[in-house]
Amino acid sequence: MRLTPAIELEHRCKKLQDQMVLDSLDAVIIVQNADLFYFTGTVQSGNLYVPVSGQPLFMVRKDAGRARMESGLKEVIPFGSMKDIPSILAKYGYPEPKRIGLEFDVLPVNFFERYRAVYPNAAFSDATPLIRKVRMIKSHYEIHLMQDAADQVDRIYKRAREIIRVGMTDLEVAAELEFTARKDGHQGLVRMRGFNSELFYAQIFSGTDSAVPAYADTPLGGMGLNPSFGQSAGLKRIEPHEPVIIDFAGCVDGYLSDQTRVFSVGNLSDRLRRAYDDMLEVQALMMRLAEVGMSWGALYDACLKYAVDMGYAENFMGAKGSQVSFIGHGLGVEIDEYPFIARGFSQMPLEVGMAFAFEPKVVFPGEGAIGIENTFYLSNEGLKRLTHSSDELVILS
Repeated sequence: MRLTPAIELEHRCKKLQDQMVLDSLDAVIIVQNADLFYFTGTVQSGNLYVPVSGQPLFMVRKDAGRARMESGLKEVIPFGSMKDIPSILAKYGYPEPKRIGLEFDVLPVNFFERYRAVYPNAAFSDATPLIRKVRMIKSHYEIHLMQDAADQVDRIYKRAREIIRVGMTDLEVAAELEFTARKDGHQGLVRMRGFNSELFYAQIFSGTDSAVPAYADTPLGGMGLNPSFGQSAGLKRIEPHEPVIIDFAGCVDGYLSDQTRVFSVGNLSDRLRRAYDDMLEVQALMMRLAEVGMSWGALYDACLKYAVDMGYAENFMGAKGSQVSFIGHGLGVEIDEYPFIARGFSQMPLEVGMAFAFEPKVVFPGEGAIGIENTFYLSNEGLKRLTHSSDELVILS
Protein backbone atom coordinates (compact mmCIF):
# COMPACT_ATOMS: atom_id res chain seq x y z
CA MET A 1 0.00 0.00 0.00
CA ARG A 2 1.35 3.36 -1.04
CA LEU A 3 0.31 6.65 0.55
CA THR A 4 0.09 9.63 -1.77
CA PRO A 5 3.19 11.79 -1.17
CA ALA A 6 2.54 15.13 0.53
CA ILE A 7 4.27 16.97 -2.31
CA GLU A 8 1.78 15.44 -4.76
CA LEU A 9 -1.18 16.63 -2.68
CA GLU A 10 0.28 20.11 -2.28
CA HIS A 11 0.85 20.40 -6.03
CA ARG A 12 -2.70 19.26 -6.82
CA CYS A 13 -4.30 21.70 -4.40
CA LYS A 14 -2.15 24.53 -5.77
CA LYS A 15 -3.27 23.69 -9.31
CA LEU A 16 -6.88 23.83 -8.15
CA GLN A 17 -6.27 27.19 -6.49
CA ASP A 18 -4.84 28.51 -9.78
CA GLN A 19 -8.05 27.45 -11.52
CA MET A 20 -10.11 29.08 -8.77
CA VAL A 21 -8.39 32.41 -9.38
CA LEU A 22 -9.38 32.22 -13.04
CA ASP A 23 -12.97 31.40 -12.04
CA SER A 24 -13.14 34.07 -9.28
CA LEU A 25 -13.94 31.56 -6.55
CA ASP A 26 -13.15 32.18 -2.90
CA ALA A 27 -13.36 28.51 -1.94
CA VAL A 28 -14.10 25.01 -3.18
CA ILE A 29 -15.61 22.36 -0.90
CA ILE A 30 -14.97 18.73 -1.90
CA VAL A 31 -16.85 15.70 -0.55
CA GLN A 32 -16.96 13.03 -3.30
CA ASN A 33 -14.73 10.02 -2.63
CA ALA A 34 -12.68 10.06 -5.84
CA ASP A 35 -12.00 13.79 -5.50
CA LEU A 36 -11.22 13.41 -1.80
CA PHE A 37 -8.72 10.66 -2.56
CA TYR A 38 -7.09 12.75 -5.29
CA PHE A 39 -6.70 15.89 -3.17
CA THR A 40 -6.25 14.39 0.34
CA GLY A 41 -4.89 10.87 -0.21
CA THR A 42 -7.76 9.24 1.71
CA VAL A 43 -11.51 8.67 1.46
CA GLN A 44 -12.30 9.22 5.12
CA SER A 45 -15.64 11.02 5.28
CA GLY A 46 -15.47 14.78 5.53
CA ASN A 47 -15.21 18.13 3.80
CA LEU A 48 -12.06 19.36 2.12
CA TYR A 49 -12.14 23.16 2.20
CA VAL A 50 -9.77 24.65 -0.38
CA PRO A 51 -9.42 28.44 -0.05
CA VAL A 52 -8.26 30.45 -3.02
CA SER A 53 -5.03 31.02 -1.09
CA GLY A 54 -3.57 29.39 1.98
CA GLN A 55 -3.61 25.85 3.35
CA PRO A 56 -6.55 23.52 2.61
CA LEU A 57 -8.48 22.32 5.65
CA PHE A 58 -9.60 18.70 5.67
CA MET A 59 -12.47 18.56 8.18
CA VAL A 60 -13.12 14.88 8.87
CA ARG A 61 -16.30 13.42 10.31
CA LYS A 62 -15.22 9.75 10.28
CA ASP A 63 -12.47 8.73 10.90
CA ALA A 64 -10.21 11.66 11.78
CA GLY A 65 -7.45 9.54 13.31
CA ARG A 66 -7.16 7.36 10.25
CA ALA A 67 -7.31 10.41 7.98
CA ARG A 68 -4.29 11.87 9.79
CA MET A 69 -2.37 8.65 9.12
CA GLU A 70 -3.32 8.43 5.44
CA SER A 71 -3.31 12.09 4.34
CA GLY A 72 -0.20 14.16 3.77
CA LEU A 73 -2.08 17.45 4.12
CA LYS A 74 -0.95 19.71 6.94
CA GLU A 75 -4.38 20.49 8.38
CA VAL A 76 -6.52 17.42 9.08
CA ILE A 77 -9.03 18.11 11.84
CA PRO A 78 -12.18 16.48 13.27
CA PHE A 79 -15.58 18.11 12.97
CA GLY A 80 -19.17 17.23 13.72
CA SER A 81 -21.43 18.85 11.14
CA MET A 82 -21.53 21.39 8.35
CA LYS A 83 -22.76 24.10 10.71
CA ASP A 84 -19.32 23.93 12.40
CA ILE A 85 -17.53 25.01 9.22
CA PRO A 86 -17.75 28.84 9.77
CA SER A 87 -16.29 28.66 13.29
CA ILE A 88 -13.48 26.35 12.11
CA LEU A 89 -12.61 28.72 9.26
CA ALA A 90 -12.65 31.70 11.64
CA LYS A 91 -10.29 29.85 13.98
CA TYR A 92 -7.82 29.46 11.10
CA GLY A 93 -8.20 33.10 10.07
CA TYR A 94 -10.11 32.52 6.81
CA PRO A 95 -12.74 35.12 5.83
CA GLU A 96 -16.31 34.10 5.04
CA PRO A 97 -16.37 32.98 1.38
CA LYS A 98 -18.67 34.86 -0.98
CA ARG A 99 -18.27 32.58 -4.04
CA ILE A 100 -18.12 28.85 -3.35
CA GLY A 101 -17.59 26.01 -5.80
CA LEU A 102 -19.18 22.58 -5.24
CA GLU A 103 -19.18 19.28 -7.16
CA PHE A 104 -22.58 19.89 -8.75
CA ASP A 105 -22.44 16.79 -10.95
CA VAL A 106 -22.28 14.39 -7.99
CA LEU A 107 -23.37 16.38 -4.91
CA PRO A 108 -26.74 15.31 -3.44
CA VAL A 109 -29.33 18.09 -3.39
CA ASN A 110 -29.76 17.81 0.39
CA PHE A 111 -26.02 18.41 0.86
CA PHE A 112 -26.27 21.49 -1.32
CA GLU A 113 -29.21 22.83 0.69
CA ARG A 114 -27.25 22.35 3.91
CA TYR A 115 -24.32 24.34 2.50
CA ARG A 116 -26.72 27.08 1.49
CA ALA A 117 -28.07 27.15 5.06
CA VAL A 118 -24.52 27.54 6.39
CA TYR A 119 -23.71 30.33 3.89
CA PRO A 120 -27.04 31.91 2.89
CA ASN A 121 -25.37 34.98 1.36
CA ALA A 122 -22.83 33.11 -0.77
CA ALA A 123 -23.08 32.45 -4.50
CA PHE A 124 -22.56 28.80 -5.42
CA SER A 125 -21.24 27.46 -8.71
CA ASP A 126 -20.05 24.20 -10.25
CA ALA A 127 -16.43 23.38 -9.38
CA THR A 128 -16.43 20.08 -11.29
CA PRO A 129 -14.96 21.49 -14.53
CA LEU A 130 -12.06 22.95 -12.52
CA ILE A 131 -11.50 19.67 -10.68
CA ARG A 132 -11.60 17.70 -13.93
CA LYS A 133 -9.03 20.00 -15.53
CA VAL A 134 -6.65 19.54 -12.62
CA ARG A 135 -7.09 15.77 -12.57
CA MET A 136 -6.69 15.30 -16.34
CA ILE A 137 -2.94 16.06 -16.29
CA LYS A 138 -1.17 13.12 -14.71
CA SER A 139 2.08 13.41 -12.77
CA HIS A 140 4.95 10.94 -13.12
CA TYR A 141 3.79 9.40 -9.84
CA GLU A 142 0.31 8.78 -11.27
CA ILE A 143 1.64 7.35 -14.54
CA HIS A 144 3.80 4.97 -12.53
CA LEU A 145 0.71 3.67 -10.70
CA MET A 146 -1.13 3.28 -14.01
CA GLN A 147 1.84 1.33 -15.38
CA ASP A 148 1.50 -1.03 -12.41
CA ALA A 149 -2.21 -1.41 -13.24
CA ALA A 150 -1.26 -2.18 -16.84
CA ASP A 151 1.05 -4.93 -15.59
CA GLN A 152 -1.87 -6.28 -13.59
CA VAL A 153 -4.19 -6.52 -16.61
CA ASP A 154 -1.42 -8.28 -18.52
CA ARG A 155 -1.33 -10.96 -15.85
CA ILE A 156 -5.12 -11.23 -16.10
CA TYR A 157 -4.82 -11.56 -19.90
CA LYS A 158 -2.31 -14.39 -19.47
CA ARG A 159 -4.61 -16.12 -17.01
CA ALA A 160 -7.51 -15.81 -19.48
CA ARG A 161 -5.44 -17.66 -22.07
CA GLU A 162 -5.06 -20.52 -19.58
CA ILE A 163 -8.66 -20.94 -18.45
CA ILE A 164 -11.05 -20.14 -21.33
CA ARG A 165 -12.59 -23.29 -22.73
CA VAL A 166 -15.77 -24.45 -24.42
CA GLY A 167 -18.60 -25.08 -21.96
CA MET A 168 -17.53 -22.53 -19.33
CA THR A 169 -20.07 -19.87 -18.55
CA ASP A 170 -19.13 -16.23 -18.96
CA LEU A 171 -19.67 -15.89 -15.21
CA GLU A 172 -17.16 -18.65 -14.48
CA VAL A 173 -14.55 -16.88 -16.61
CA ALA A 174 -15.29 -13.60 -14.83
CA ALA A 175 -15.00 -15.24 -11.41
CA GLU A 176 -11.62 -16.78 -12.26
CA LEU A 177 -10.22 -13.50 -13.56
CA GLU A 178 -11.65 -11.43 -10.71
CA PHE A 179 -10.02 -13.90 -8.29
CA THR A 180 -6.71 -13.42 -10.11
CA ALA A 181 -7.07 -9.65 -9.91
CA ARG A 182 -7.91 -9.65 -6.20
CA LYS A 183 -4.90 -11.81 -5.38
CA ASP A 184 -2.82 -9.31 -7.34
CA GLY A 185 -4.04 -6.42 -5.19
CA HIS A 186 -7.01 -5.09 -7.17
CA GLN A 187 -9.16 -2.98 -4.84
CA GLY A 188 -12.34 -4.67 -6.07
CA LEU A 189 -13.96 -1.40 -7.10
CA VAL A 190 -13.86 0.49 -10.38
CA ARG A 191 -14.95 4.07 -9.80
CA MET A 192 -17.03 5.88 -12.42
CA ARG A 193 -18.21 9.45 -12.01
CA GLY A 194 -21.36 9.44 -14.11
CA PHE A 195 -24.72 9.24 -12.33
CA ASN A 196 -26.01 5.65 -12.10
CA SER A 197 -22.78 4.43 -13.70
CA GLU A 198 -21.86 1.13 -12.11
CA LEU A 199 -19.20 -1.33 -13.17
CA PHE A 200 -17.70 -4.62 -12.13
CA TYR A 201 -13.98 -5.16 -12.54
CA ALA A 202 -14.75 -5.95 -16.16
CA GLN A 203 -17.16 -6.64 -18.96
CA ILE A 204 -16.80 -10.31 -19.85
CA PHE A 205 -19.09 -12.06 -22.30
CA SER A 206 -19.10 -14.34 -25.32
CA GLY A 207 -20.84 -14.76 -28.66
CA THR A 208 -24.34 -13.35 -28.94
CA ASP A 209 -24.30 -12.04 -25.36
CA SER A 210 -21.40 -9.73 -26.25
CA ALA A 211 -23.72 -7.99 -28.74
CA VAL A 212 -26.58 -7.42 -26.28
CA PRO A 213 -26.99 -3.68 -25.44
CA ALA A 214 -27.41 -2.48 -21.87
CA TYR A 215 -28.18 0.71 -19.94
CA ALA A 216 -24.53 1.58 -19.25
CA ASP A 217 -22.88 4.29 -21.36
CA THR A 218 -20.52 1.78 -22.95
CA PRO A 219 -20.33 0.32 -26.47
CA LEU A 220 -20.88 -3.21 -25.12
CA GLY A 221 -23.45 -4.32 -22.57
CA GLY A 222 -24.10 -7.99 -21.95
CA MET A 223 -27.05 -9.75 -20.32
CA GLY A 224 -25.73 -9.93 -16.78
CA LEU A 225 -27.26 -12.27 -14.22
CA ASN A 226 -30.59 -10.49 -13.69
CA PRO A 227 -32.37 -7.19 -14.42
CA SER A 228 -31.15 -5.62 -11.16
CA PHE A 229 -27.67 -5.35 -12.72
CA GLY A 230 -28.27 -6.09 -16.37
CA GLN A 231 -24.76 -5.95 -17.79
CA SER A 232 -21.54 -7.94 -18.18
CA ALA A 233 -21.19 -11.66 -17.51
CA GLY A 234 -24.18 -13.97 -17.50
CA LEU A 235 -24.78 -17.70 -17.60
CA LYS A 236 -24.25 -18.21 -21.32
CA ARG A 237 -21.80 -21.01 -22.08
CA ILE A 238 -18.85 -20.46 -24.40
CA GLU A 239 -19.12 -22.19 -27.75
CA PRO A 240 -16.48 -22.81 -30.43
CA HIS A 241 -15.78 -20.16 -33.08
CA GLU A 242 -17.27 -17.18 -31.24
CA PRO A 243 -15.62 -14.10 -29.71
CA VAL A 244 -14.96 -14.01 -25.97
CA ILE A 245 -14.52 -10.40 -24.82
CA ILE A 246 -12.31 -9.67 -21.80
CA ASP A 247 -12.65 -5.93 -21.13
CA PHE A 248 -10.83 -5.54 -17.80
CA ALA A 249 -9.92 -2.48 -15.74
CA GLY A 250 -6.85 -3.13 -13.63
CA CYS A 251 -6.44 -1.09 -10.47
CA VAL A 252 -3.38 -0.55 -8.27
CA ASP A 253 -3.43 1.81 -5.27
CA GLY A 254 -6.48 3.58 -6.66
CA TYR A 255 -5.29 4.06 -10.26
CA LEU A 256 -6.72 2.36 -13.33
CA SER A 257 -5.59 0.97 -16.67
CA ASP A 258 -8.19 -0.33 -19.12
CA GLN A 259 -7.64 -3.11 -21.65
CA THR A 260 -9.82 -5.23 -23.97
CA ARG A 261 -8.72 -8.42 -25.69
CA VAL A 262 -10.65 -10.95 -27.77
CA PHE A 263 -10.31 -14.72 -27.47
CA SER A 264 -11.88 -17.56 -29.41
CA VAL A 265 -11.81 -21.34 -29.14
CA GLY A 266 -11.25 -22.12 -32.82
CA ASN A 267 -11.24 -19.64 -35.68
CA LEU A 268 -13.77 -16.83 -36.01
CA SER A 269 -15.87 -16.10 -39.06
CA ASP A 270 -14.27 -14.07 -41.85
CA ARG A 271 -16.51 -11.10 -41.02
CA LEU A 272 -15.49 -11.01 -37.36
CA ARG A 273 -11.82 -11.53 -38.18
CA ARG A 274 -11.86 -8.75 -40.76
CA ALA A 275 -13.66 -6.42 -38.31
CA TYR A 276 -10.99 -7.11 -35.69
CA ASP A 277 -8.21 -6.24 -38.11
CA ASP A 278 -10.09 -3.07 -39.08
CA MET A 279 -10.38 -1.99 -35.44
CA LEU A 280 -6.61 -2.39 -35.15
CA GLU A 281 -6.36 -0.02 -38.12
CA VAL A 282 -8.58 2.51 -36.33
CA GLN A 283 -6.27 2.27 -33.32
CA ALA A 284 -3.25 2.75 -35.58
CA LEU A 285 -4.85 5.87 -37.08
CA MET A 286 -5.43 7.32 -33.63
CA MET A 287 -1.82 6.66 -32.69
CA ARG A 288 -0.62 8.51 -35.80
CA LEU A 289 -2.91 11.50 -35.23
CA ALA A 290 -2.87 11.98 -31.46
CA GLU A 291 -0.47 14.79 -30.66
CA VAL A 292 -0.33 17.85 -28.45
CA GLY A 293 -2.73 20.53 -29.68
CA MET A 294 -5.14 18.30 -31.59
CA SER A 295 -8.67 18.60 -30.26
CA TRP A 296 -10.39 15.63 -28.68
CA GLY A 297 -13.33 16.11 -31.01
CA ALA A 298 -11.20 16.26 -34.15
CA LEU A 299 -9.49 13.00 -33.19
CA TYR A 300 -12.90 11.40 -32.65
CA ASP A 301 -14.23 12.70 -35.98
CA ALA A 302 -11.24 11.37 -37.92
CA CYS A 303 -11.44 7.89 -36.35
CA LEU A 304 -15.22 7.72 -36.71
CA LYS A 305 -15.03 8.67 -40.39
CA TYR A 306 -12.39 6.00 -40.97
CA ALA A 307 -14.61 3.34 -39.39
CA VAL A 308 -17.66 4.50 -41.35
CA ASP A 309 -15.70 4.52 -44.61
CA MET A 310 -14.76 0.88 -43.90
CA GLY A 311 -18.45 0.03 -43.76
CA TYR A 312 -19.25 0.06 -40.04
CA ALA A 313 -21.71 2.98 -39.86
CA GLU A 314 -24.37 0.81 -38.20
CA ASN A 315 -22.06 -1.28 -36.04
CA PHE A 316 -19.26 0.96 -34.76
CA MET A 317 -19.24 1.57 -30.99
CA GLY A 318 -22.46 -0.34 -30.48
CA ALA A 319 -25.35 -1.82 -32.39
CA LYS A 320 -27.57 0.53 -34.38
CA GLY A 321 -29.78 2.45 -31.97
CA SER A 322 -27.42 1.81 -29.04
CA GLN A 323 -24.21 3.42 -30.28
CA VAL A 324 -22.19 5.67 -28.00
CA SER A 325 -20.69 8.97 -29.15
CA PHE A 326 -17.13 8.33 -27.94
CA ILE A 327 -14.21 6.08 -28.83
CA GLY A 328 -11.94 6.92 -25.91
CA HIS A 329 -12.11 8.15 -22.33
CA GLY A 330 -9.66 9.54 -19.85
CA LEU A 331 -8.88 7.54 -16.76
CA GLY A 332 -6.92 7.71 -13.55
CA VAL A 333 -8.82 7.44 -10.26
CA GLU A 334 -12.09 7.14 -12.21
CA ILE A 335 -12.76 5.47 -15.51
CA ASP A 336 -14.52 8.45 -17.08
CA GLU A 337 -12.09 11.31 -16.58
CA TYR A 338 -10.94 13.94 -19.07
CA PRO A 339 -10.05 13.73 -21.94
CA PHE A 340 -13.00 12.31 -23.90
CA ILE A 341 -12.26 11.21 -27.46
CA ALA A 342 -15.84 12.05 -28.25
CA ARG A 343 -18.29 14.14 -30.20
CA GLY A 344 -18.58 17.77 -29.15
CA PHE A 345 -15.13 18.44 -27.71
CA SER A 346 -13.70 20.44 -30.59
CA GLN A 347 -12.37 23.19 -28.29
CA MET A 348 -10.46 20.90 -25.93
CA PRO A 349 -6.85 20.17 -27.02
CA LEU A 350 -4.68 17.21 -26.14
CA GLU A 351 -1.96 18.12 -23.65
CA VAL A 352 1.18 16.49 -22.28
CA GLY A 353 0.27 14.38 -19.24
CA MET A 354 -3.15 13.25 -20.44
CA ALA A 355 -3.94 9.54 -20.12
CA PHE A 356 -6.80 7.83 -21.88
CA ALA A 357 -8.17 4.49 -23.01
CA PHE A 358 -9.01 4.08 -26.70
CA GLU A 359 -11.52 1.34 -27.54
CA PRO A 360 -12.70 0.95 -31.16
CA LYS A 361 -15.31 -1.80 -31.20
CA VAL A 362 -17.83 -3.28 -33.62
CA VAL A 363 -21.10 -5.00 -32.71
CA PHE A 364 -23.00 -7.45 -34.93
CA PRO A 365 -26.38 -8.23 -33.29
CA GLY A 366 -27.07 -11.95 -33.12
CA GLU A 367 -23.44 -12.79 -33.82
CA GLY A 368 -21.06 -11.04 -31.45
CA ALA A 369 -18.80 -8.08 -30.74
CA ILE A 370 -15.17 -7.52 -31.61
CA GLY A 371 -12.59 -4.84 -30.86
CA ILE A 372 -9.51 -3.68 -29.03
CA GLU A 373 -8.74 -1.35 -26.12
CA ASN A 374 -5.49 0.00 -24.77
CA THR A 375 -4.46 2.74 -22.36
CA PHE A 376 -2.18 5.54 -23.59
CA TYR A 377 -0.62 8.73 -22.30
CA LEU A 378 0.88 11.79 -23.95
CA SER A 379 4.49 12.33 -22.91
CA ASN A 380 6.96 15.01 -23.92
CA GLU A 381 8.21 12.50 -26.51
CA GLY A 382 4.73 11.84 -27.95
CA LEU A 383 2.03 9.22 -27.45
CA LYS A 384 3.04 6.16 -25.41
CA ARG A 385 1.18 2.98 -24.54
CA LEU A 386 0.76 1.75 -20.97
CA THR A 387 -1.08 -1.54 -21.57
CA HIS A 388 1.26 -3.99 -23.24
CA SER A 389 -0.48 -7.35 -23.75
CA SER A 390 -0.26 -8.55 -27.35
CA ASP A 391 -2.88 -7.02 -29.64
CA GLU A 392 -3.13 -10.30 -31.51
CA LEU A 393 -6.51 -12.02 -31.62
CA VAL A 394 -6.10 -15.07 -29.36
CA ILE A 395 -7.21 -18.30 -31.04
CA LEU A 396 -7.27 -21.16 -28.55
CA SER A 397 -7.21 -24.81 -29.59
